[in-house]
Amino acid sequence: MSEWQKVCSTGDIAVGGWRQTEVDGTTVVIYNVDGDFFAIEDVCTHDGAILSGCPLEGDEVVCPRHGARFSVKTGEALSAPAWEATTTFPVKIENDEIWVQDNRWD
Repeated sequence: MSEWQKVCSTGDIAVGGWRQTEVDGTTVVIYNVDGDFFAIEDVCTHDGAILSGCPLEGDEVVCPRHGARFSVKTGEALSAPAWEATTTFPVKIENDEIWVQDNRWD
């Protein structure tokens, strides 16, 4: 079973903001959507561009290369040219600290 990893405190990511981190060797970006936190793999499934650094539009992030949109809540690819979802990761909050787990191989 994979381990939960403490990433940062909730106060480190403003509403509408993000923070890039590494979890078990995978680059992950955590987004704050109206006070709820979501973690996705920091990669566009269309061409491998990083998604961190792009502002949120509601609960969507837009790839800077070709405009593919992804839901940060579900990882779902919402527009061409991406058709495959990006990976999501479980997030939990304990004592105002954000924890993320890479459970893909559990």
